[in-house]
Amino acid sequence: MQLPEPRGPLSAALATDLRERSAVDPATAELAARAVDGIAAAAADPLLDEDLQLSLAVCYELHYRGFDDVDPAWEWEPSLLALRARLEAAHLAGLRALVGEPPAGEGPVDSRLADLVAADDGPSLSRYLARDGSREQWREYLTLRSVYHLKEGDPHSFAIPRLEGRAKSAMVEIQADEYGGGSAARMHSTLFAGMLHDLDLPDAYGALWDAAPAPAFASVNTMSLFGLHRRWRGAAVGHLTAVEMTSSEPSRRYSAGLRRLGFGEGTRVFYDEHVEADAVHEQIAAVDMCGSLVTGDPALADDVLFGAACALALDGLTARYLLDRWEDGGSALRRPGQPGTAASRSRPARVIAQPKTVAAGNMSTL
Repeated sequence: MQLPEPRGPLSAALATDLRERSAVDPATAELAARAVDGIAAAAADPLLDEDLQLSLAVCYELHYRGFDDVDPAWEWEPSLLALRARLEAAHLAGLRALVGEPPAGEGPVDSRLADLVAADDGPSLSRYLARDGSREQWREYLTLRSVYHLKEGDPHSFAIPRLEGRAKSAMVEIQADEYGGGSAARMHSTLFAGMLHDLDLPDAYGALWDAAPAPAFASVNTMSLFGLHRRWRGAAVGHLTAVEMTSSEPSRRYSAGLRRLGFGEGTRVFYDEHVEADAVHEQIAAVDMCGSLVTGDPALADDVLFGAACALALDGLTARYLLDRWEDGGSALRRPGQPGTAASRSRPARVIAQPKTVAAGNMSTL
């Protein structure tokens, strides 16, 4: 994966530094400060700022697979971590503005999470794509989601060593399914890549970054921020739990939408897998993972709820971004039309993994 195309002065300067220097140029650090101050002064939304979100994603990607044209020594370069911290502060401010304060309440954290999910009134992208989404709109949606799903599981897994006891083992139980229960062919990222292939989209890791808009990066940057900071371990757990609690039924609708467009079971297996797996994961996440974490450290309850609220709100932000542009007859991509070429695909063909039935208490079957 190469560094992505810059989207403004900050991401351009950052890319130059990463390619040509061994530390951040003071001028780049000043650009970051001005960018953050400018967003605040304009009362703009940092979660939708293309230059800021891409720059933050580039910083985080060094902790994942990195870039072919960047020295791996940059991962822990102090000057880059200082720049990243400035961008993270702006990102967190955007999240707090988006979700507000955690809802007041008492009772077990799993019940409070259920209340939070029940109160969510964001637009349903899955219903639209199930009933009305065109093939091209599906391609745009998958382009956005590729930023996360081609690394599915990885951001939350950073939190595993920050947990202990049942909270830790519960997260491992969930994440083991994300990674295919030991089968590379069944890893959720692999199943998603297969779906991209079937819709004539590039399926190589990072191949669609240049086409994906800011909301795609805002979502993954939030997961990375929570996972990479021990201080936000509660938010990482809450975020994952909200994903598990809200993805089973939407996955059923997404699968129905692909079936409506004529795609077979082999293409839909990514969503069919989530229908089964996430229905089981919901209770493991809410009760065993979050419940155990908060029982051991009650002060983390608000962070758990904050992380969950961020997951729900960012899904809503992404849905509104897409639906507004489609309603106007336009494209949601930065590069309307074909977001990639067949040459960008990682392989000419694939082995289709058929869905399995998931039995509660037997998560190793995935």
